[in-house]
Amino acid sequence: MDIIPVSRPSLGDDELNAIKPVFESGWLGMGSLVYDFEEKLKDFISAKNVVCTNTGTTALHLALESIGISKGDEVLVPSFTFISTIQAISATGAKPVFCDVRREDLNIDPSEIKNKITEKTKVIMPVHYRGLPCDMNIINKIASENNLRVIEDAAHAFGSSYDGKKIGSFSDIACFSFDPIKNITCGEGGAVVFQDDNLLEIIQQKRILGIDKDTWSRYKNERSWFYDVVTQGYRYHMSNINAAIGLVQIEKFKKMNERKIFAAKRYDAAFSNIKGITILRNDNYNDIGLFTYVMLIDNNRDKLMEYLNSKGVGCGVHYIPSHLFSYYKSDNVDLPVTEEIYEKIITLPLFPDITGGNIQRVIDVVCEGMKILNK
Repeated sequence: MDIIPVSRPSLGDDELNAIKPVFESGWLGMGSLVYDFEEKLKDFISAKNVVCTNTGTTALHLALESIGISKGDEVLVPSFTFISTIQAISATGAKPVFCDVRREDLNIDPSEIKNKITEKTKVIMPVHYRGLPCDMNIINKIASENNLRVIEDAAHAFGSSYDGKKIGSFSDIACFSFDPIKNITCGEGGAVVFQDDNLLEIIQQKRILGIDKDTWSRYKNERSWFYDVVTQGYRYHMSNINAAIGLVQIEKFKKMNERKIFAAKRYDAAFSNIKGITILRNDNYNDIGLFTYVMLIDNNRDKLMEYLNSKGVGCGVHYIPSHLFSYYKSDNVDLPVTEEIYEKIITLPLFPDITGGNIQRVIDVVCEGMKILNK
C-alpha cells in the first residue's frame, strides 16, 4: 500500500538543470546566484531589503541580533509554533514570553500581546500559521504605541498578502523559510526581509562570520583574502546551490500554490458538515500562500490518526506547544486555547504534486474514520 505523505517537495529536472552550472563553475558557496535570488525575492515581495540565509531559523536569529536583542530582553511570541521560532529567541539570551492564540485561526491573539507587555519587552514576533496572516494592523499599532519592534515569523507565509500587500513588503522585519516542505524550497534556506536600510550592512556581516565587505566579493564569485572582522557573526549564508534551486522554485510558486489551494478546498467541502470536525478560518484562501492543511477533531484525535496511518494516509500534529517542552516549561504560563487545540489539531496531506486520486483517498479515509468515531 502506497502511503500518502503529509508533505513533499515538488522538484524535478528544472532544479537539477539549474544546479549543474553551479557544479561546473566550481563556486558552490555564496556567490552571484545568491545575489540574483535576493533580487528576485525583492521583486516578488516588493521588499526594500533582502538577505538570504541558510535556514529560516538563522534568519530569525540574525534579525533579533541585528536590532540588539540580548539577555534580559523579552520577546512576545505564540507558544503554538515550531520550536525553531523559540530557539532563535533563546539563542540571543532573551526570554520568550508565550502568548495564547485565537481558536478560529490559531494565530497570536492581539489581546494577549497587550496584556503581557512589560518594561523588558522589546519585540513582538507573530507567526503566520498555515500562511494565514496575523492581524498586522493591530499588532503594528500595539508595537508603535509601546516603542516595540516587530519581527514576523513568515516561514509559512511566502506568497501571502495582508490588505493587498505581500507579507514582508510593509512591516518592520519578516523572516522566511525555504526548507524542503515550505511554499518554495531551496533545499534549505531562509531570508530576512526588512525596511530599515541601516540594518543591511550589519545583517550581511553577521551572516558571514562578522567579516566586513566579504558579501560583495562573494556576490561576484570572488574571495577577499584581506579583511577585518567587525562583529560577532555566524556561518549563516546561503550557497549558490540552494539559490539556484530557489530561482527555479519561485517561478513555479503560483502553480504549486494553486494546486494546494485546490486540494484544501476539496477537503473543506468534504469535511465541513461532518460531526466532530472544525474547519479553521481560511478567508476562502484569497491571497494566501498556503503551507499546510490543519483542522480540529473534537474528540479522539489520536484514534483518528491511528486509523489514517493504518490506511496509508499520512497525518501529523503541527505543533507541540513550546511551553510544554522541558527546556521552556514554566509554572506561570496559562494558555488555555493553545493547550485545548493541541489535543485536537491534525494535519492532512497537502503538497504541490498531490493527485486527484490522493485527495479523494484522504477524504474517503477521513470520512470512514470519523464515521467509526461518531458511533
